[in-house]
Amino acid sequence: MSNNVRVRFAPSPTGGLHIGGVRTALFGYLFAKQNKGSFILRVEDTDQTRFVEGAEEYIVETLNWCGIIPDESPQNGGEYGPYRQSERKADYRKYAEQLVESGNAYYAFDTPEELTAMREKYKTKENPSPQYDKNTRTKMKNSLTLSEAEVKDLLDQNTPHVIRIKVPANEQIQFTDIIRGDIENDSNLLDDKVLLKGDGMPTYHLAVVVDDYLMKVSHVFRGEEWLPSAPIHVLLWKYLGWEKDAPDWAHLPLILKPDGNGKLSKRDGARLGFPVFSLQWEDNKGFKELGFLPDAFINLLAVLGWNDGTEEEIFSMEDLLEKFDVKRINKAGAKFSYEKAVWYNAEWVKRASVDSLLPAIKKELAAAGIVADNKKIKIVLAMVQERISLLPEAVKEMDYFFRKPVQVDTETINKKWSEQHTAFYNELKTIWADTEWTKENLETSFKELISKHEMKMGAVMLPFRIMLVGGKFGPGVFDIASFLGKEEVLERVLVNS
Repeated sequence: MSNNVRVRFAPSPTGGLHIGGVRTALFGYLFAKQNKGSFILRVEDTDQTRFVEGAEEYIVETLNWCGIIPDESPQNGGEYGPYRQSERKADYRKYAEQLVESGNAYYAFDTPEELTAMREKYKTKENPSPQYDKNTRTKMKNSLTLSEAEVKDLLDQNTPHVIRIKVPANEQIQFTDIIRGDIENDSNLLDDKVLLKGDGMPTYHLAVVVDDYLMKVSHVFRGEEWLPSAPIHVLLWKYLGWEKDAPDWAHLPLILKPDGNGKLSKRDGARLGFPVFSLQWEDNKGFKELGFLPDAFINLLAVLGWNDGTEEEIFSMEDLLEKFDVKRINKAGAKFSYEKAVWYNAEWVKRASVDSLLPAIKKELAAAGIVADNKKIKIVLAMVQERISLLPEAVKEMDYFFRKPVQVDTETINKKWSEQHTAFYNELKTIWADTEWTKENLETSFKELISKHEMKMGAVMLPFRIMLVGGKFGPGVFDIASFLGKEEVLERVLVNS
């Protein structure tokens, strides 16, 4: 491993970027920056059958929104490019052939029909899904069973083929994981994975090892679902003669469904009604579109499987760069809770400056048909900020400051309305018509009038709030009245309810 820390994030452009992928990028980014290293974006687009147009751009946009900015990428370049696997095709063939020459891989000319026949022929009760491995390779059409002349003839005729790794028998394949410690795998349980496909493109196994070596990657952060592939990669590093340059691996715990029963999938979001993407992908709204701040999103991802050893839950990117410790990543999966995610966002909205929130809030208001100058929006936002969990909620919380409520809960007002109320509000309107319009004057005169009419505060305060905002919500009622102005308030007070 190089002393120069280089951490890569290598997603496949096959669709929207799951929050688990973003967390992988975050943890890798934090580790790289803490160690004054480089964070690299490499696009693994070797599987052309699953390539989705626009997915790479989506990945880049996601990282930018989160503030996880790569030092090297397809967009930024660097001395270890290209940064798309599809542009490195020649390298893979060369190293696959090298493995064949060293006896650690072989050509396999089996047709799809022959592979299907093999799986049927050797299926048993104990082994219902036979693999292409040490037991079956000797019965198949490959360069281990054919003569050298037969192999040459097939290759000269451009006969479709793949290159497979030759997994050794009876070996214990060992490596150390940063999070999980020493791991050992029995080679007898592994199959001979395809390294180079029939179209000349590498599989993940070959490409990831070759690219990590050529790009001098020192640390690999990836999900624990890749643990079964790790022994194949360990063998490839060894067989290619690069064992001393192999990166340190950190296999991150899964993000689990809310009930803890299995990995959180893209389908779960649709089924349970919450996002699993950071940004909108096709018809699936992301955290951004639902009104999450990037700071909150990063915070909630960071604590899914990691903590700093204290009870603290709120972490900015700056906090994480200071406190993140890969040794405090849990081995066990972390349950995702959308309710907790919303709580994080509410906390970040509370902590945000009005100026930083202004562009997003102004956009939400404009979409609802509310247009106001920045000064007024900022005044109102400061009053309702603590009441907003998700940014679109700002419309409900701020609407009545800029236009009369479309609906007023007159039913609640009328339930306890009396002639005394009519007298109170008639006199209040007369007094306020000649009152200097400040919050303090309004509150003082209102309370004095309550005392004069010998009424209870709640009996008149709630109807007054409903008259102004339409319902039982909102910040201080005199703050609202002060902002609305004399003419608007007197117009909204319903004496004849």
